[in-house]
Amino acid sequence: MLRLVRLEARYRPQLEDMMTEWTASGERIIPWAVRKNDYRDFEKYLRELDMTEPRDGLVPDVTFFALDTERDLFVGAVNIRLELSERLLFDGGHIGDGIRPSERGRGFGTELVRLALEECGRRGISRVLMVCDKINRASARTIEKNGGVLENEVMTEDGPVLRYWIDMEKGENR
Repeated sequence: MLRLVRLEARYRPQLEDMMTEWTASGERIIPWAVRKNDYRDFEKYLRELDMTEPRDGLVPDVTFFALDTERDLFVGAVNIRLELSERLLFDGGHIGDGIRPSERGRGFGTELVRLALEECGRRGISRVLMVCDKINRASARTIEKNGGVLENEVMTEDGPVLRYWIDMEKGENR
């Protein structure tokens, strides 16, 4: 069973295990919030994980880790932006999520997004914007399975990005 948890000291081993694997893969870790600081400096990492006030072009956000309760294992993470800046409205969205390499292809991404959408609803976000790289078909399918409706494709400096909206009022993601 997958559960979203806030990071605390008791989850340090799960964080280190996940981040060590992800870092060793050489790929870009998403969401950015979990890689913006060095996880090995745990106290600072924990202190600076969430953004409570807007600053330096960043918006308030909250980060959760996806805990597989049966294995006591972090399988991924999700960052929820509580508001959108102009840049996030263009190519960032409300939710940034990722599954560690060894746990992909098992349905965790779809469940992680479903749980994140529930959290968005609890926080009063009635329309959720999610984006993904056009070449990332797995992410697009995950968004679509959770009620995402493609609005458009935009070109960024990193390539084309698909922009999806999920209407929380319609309950399409449940």
